[in-house]
Amino acid sequence: LKGISFRVFLLSGKMQSVLQRGKFVLRSLRQQSPLYFSSHLNAKSGRRSMFIQAHDTPNIHSVKFSPGRVVYDKGTLDFPNARAAMVSPLAKALFRIDGVTSVFFGPDFITVTKKDDDISWGDLKPFIFSSIMQFFNSGAPLISERADLPQDTLIREEDDEVVAQIKELLDSRIRPNVQDDGGDISFISFNPDSGVVTVKLQGACTTCSSSKVTLKQGVENMLMHYVPEVKEVVAEEVPPEEGPAGAEAAAAAAGGADG
Repeated sequence: LKGISFRVFLLSGKMQSVLQRGKFVLRSLRQQSPLYFSSHLNAKSGRRSMFIQAHDTPNIHSVKFSPGRVVYDKGTLDFPNARAAMVSPLAKALFRIDGVTSVFFGPDFITVTKKDDDISWGDLKPFIFSSIMQFFNSGAPLISERADLPQDTLIREEDDEVVAQIKELLDSRIRPNVQDDGGDISFISFNPDSGVVTVKLQGACTTCSSSKVTLKQGVENMLMHYVPEVKEVVAEEVPPEEGPAGAEAAAAAAGGADG
């Protein structure tokens, strides 16, 4: 970080002292306060400064980072392992940090999940802040052009009325609330015979202890209320090696083996 000076402010408790116009003003905060990272770059570098916020999520192993700019303008992306992250320079950089187990991109946030309680967020956050700042200052693309990025809630011509209603509800009513907690929910399928909707939980929701409650009391209740054909909502079990880069990485590995 040569030529870059930065400040990190750790805010704790229910009150925060803010220096504003030369006076300290007490501002009430939620119990779990965000950590602010303010970077002031050398004017000679020609790079823009960044202001990053870190917010706790319902999952104690996941933290939502907001860089104050657009992250992924086409929806969300989930990287459950380092293999899947090969399509993204930023995701790869975050997975190089010891203790990071998954990375998730939202429209204006990045959720990072760590391994366990043995690794503290206090140790991880400086490296995460640095990786995010370096990526945005590099001007590199978030995702390689070869990445295959499905749009799960895009209503297609072959979708019947029920599937279209489910996708619309997920996209307009359910997904925004889930993203506020640093995660996402994707539509997988609907079985018209059993009335079962299968979804995929991503980001902070993947390992969150309250995800089952959210799925049943939130998602299932809403879909059943507005779409009578829906009888149950279940989460898809995703193998550890699946992800947006799964097929591409497998093909590359097979090609290397042939060589």
